[in-house]
Amino acid sequence: MKTQAIVPAAGSGQRLKFKIPKPLVLLKSKPLIVYCLEKFQKCSLIDSVILVVQKKYLARFKSIIKNYRLTKVVHVIGGGKTRRDSVVLGLKVLDKDTDFILVHDGARPFIEESLIERTIAQAAKHQAVIASVPVKPTIKQVNCKKFIVEKTLERSTLWEVQTPQVFKKDILIKAHAQPITSEITDDAALVEKLGIDVHVVMGDYRNIKITTPEDLVLAEALLDSRN
Repeated sequence: MKTQAIVPAAGSGQRLKFKIPKPLVLLKSKPLIVYCLEKFQKCSLIDSVILVVQKKYLARFKSIIKNYRLTKVVHVIGGGKTRRDSVVLGLKVLDKDTDFILVHDGARPFIEESLIERTIAQAAKHQAVIASVPVKPTIKQVNCKKFIVEKTLERSTLWEVQTPQVFKKDILIKAHAQPITSEITDDAALVEKLGIDVHVVMGDYRNIKITTPEDLVLAEALLDSRN
């Protein structure tokens, strides 16, 4: 079973308040993007990686890949305007004999090999699998015009979606070919629109996505706790 990873990392990182793209921001002297790529490099179930980045920084990313000896990264390509556009561009350079596609946010540095392995193993059984964790806080549905609580949602049924997400290749390609105009925040949402069941595996609360300066502080604390 051949599995390729697509890592969309073309975001600007404006909320992080840096002038460079988020994946290039240093976390303990190492570019953010390197952390997840090193995990894919070590994982025997990942055959190769497609990295999708901002076009004007292509040379810089390629230099990082070379310097950190990330030999499984076989393509470093320019991304699109949206995350979905970037994934579609990644799909276009897949190997013909690929069976499964793993998609992982480049801004999630703390993915573990065990989570990669579990999602791939379950995808072999179910064709579409996402990593998720049960939400901890109470969640309320709010009328955003009146700022009034409409109802309190049943917490036991609510899960926070993470990546990696793993799909049979043909399913993900078909999902992205759909003419959808609404904003889609993850690949699983597109697969759901095909009427295909998406299975959940337990993720990791440490598998955070770096979005704001506060997230970067938390990420540094997580790294310190490992040392």
